Amino acid sequence: AGRHFAPQLETGAFRLRLIGSLAALGEVARSLDLPLPAVARADEPLGIWPIEGSAVAIGQVSAEGGSQAYEAVAEGVRRTMAGEASAIVTAPLNKESLHLAGHRFPGHTELLAALTGARDSAMMLAHGSFRVSHVTTHIALEDVPKRATEPRMRRVLDLTIEALKHLGIAAPRVAIAALNPHAGEGGIFGTHDIRVTEPIVADYRARGYDVHGPVPGDTVFVKMRGGAYDAVVAMYHDQGHIPVKLLGFQIDPQTGEWLGLSGVNITLGLPIVRTSVDHGTAFDIAGRGIARESSLIEAIDYALSLTAERAA
Repeated sequence: AGRHFAPQLETGAFRLRLIGSLAALGEVARSLDLPLPAVARADEPLGIWPIEGSAVAIGQVSAEGGSQAYEAVAEGVRRTMAGEASAIVTAPLNKESLHLAGHRFPGHTELLAALTGARDSAMMLAHGSFRVSHVTTHIALEDVPKRATEPRMRRVLDLTIEALKHLGIAAPRVAIAALNPHAGEGGIFGTHDIRVTEPIVADYRARGYDVHGPVPGDTVFVKMRGGAYDAVVAMYHDQGHIPVKLLGFQIDPQTGEWLGLSGVNITLGLPIVRTSVDHGTAFDIAGRGIARESSLIEAIDYALSLTAERAA
């Protein structure tokens, strides 16, 4: 990713900082025969903001790895909230390692909300112009209906509209995916879509917003891909993640080899800009120098776009 952005870094278009312990970053650099950037000075295009920590076993679950991952995120948040950085772009973290270190967050989104004091954040996944925000994420499927409340749905809808405007879309078109098959089929398959979603959509449309729904989950993403919407509000984790990853992740059908990983995770509702890759830690290939950087490049590009729009 650094090589990809080298021309912009050299011209001073932006500066890039890596956050991590010098011991851990140095171990990775040696294993891949790569140069280790120096500790950052203010005017340098690329450098390290160091944290405390020893070398960790590459590609293994560990409390030390989880502790350093937490401290790296916390340091990035602290510096960004202090105005030393315009955005934070996170690499994937291993939740088991995070928990072993005593930080029992279900994921990055919840961790970032706690670190920034955000009252109610939301996850958006993006693959190009294909964008999906989520009413719920890391909870059991059986708990979704009681967590998909009217206030929560309105909050996520507001955050989605706001994010689209930050991306330069003046009049966002947003669809809310139905919770139940066929949007409940008149109440035969559940009443949530009728009782909760329909009144929300009617209210937003009466106030001039281009909001649609509930749109059945088996067609709403097809319609967005066809250009009908700028984003979809999904009701739960897999409803929103599957279509984004189906489009963004590519596997060779003959060999099963990963050919490409595309997609960005954006946390909405934070006082700072945060983007991330849309894949996991891939411990099975860690330290081998074969991980694909396309999702990280996209995440940095999205962060640059969001910060530029906020500054405009």
